[in-house]
Amino acid sequence: MENKDMRHSGSAASQSAAEQIDKKIADLGGWRGEALSRIRDLIKEAAPDVVEECKWFKPSNPAGVPVWSHAGIICTGESYQSKVKLTFAKGASLPDPAKLFNSSLEGKQRRAIDIHEGEEVDAGAFKALIRAALALNTSGKTKAR
Repeated sequence: MENKDMRHSGSAASQSAAEQIDKKIADLGGWRGEALSRIRDLIKEAAPDVVEECKWFKPSNPAGVPVWSHAGIICTGESYQSKVKLTFAKGASLPDPAKLFNSSLEGKQRRAIDIHEGEEVDAGAFKALIRAALALNTSGKTKAR
C-alpha cells in the first residue's frame, strides 16, 4: 500500500521510514539528535510492534516528521532550535501521573512533552505513557480526563 506522504521528490522517497528517521537523527546531531534517538528507543521498548513513519514533508522540513503509530498515531517527534517536541495525538485522554506533559496543555485533544538541552525524560514514566497511548488506540475509545 502506497503512503501518500511518501509522494515527494528526492532520495527520501526510496528510503524506508526507519532509514528516514535514522537520517533525520544523524542530520540533527548534537543534543537534539541524541534526545530523539533516546525517545525512539524508549518507544520501541514500550511498544515493540509500533509502526514508524515519516509524514508531512514540506520545503521547510524536507525530512518530514517522525511518527509512531499503532491503531492510530501514538506520538510525533519534531525538532526545533531549542527543543525536541513529542506530541501525543490523544494526550488529553491519557493519565500522566509523572507530569511529563509540559506543553500544549490547553488543548482538548493533544498534549506534548518539550525536551530542552540538558533535560532527561523519566524513562519508566515515558514508557508507561506510550503503553497508555497504545492501549487507548486499540480500545477504540477516547475518554476525556
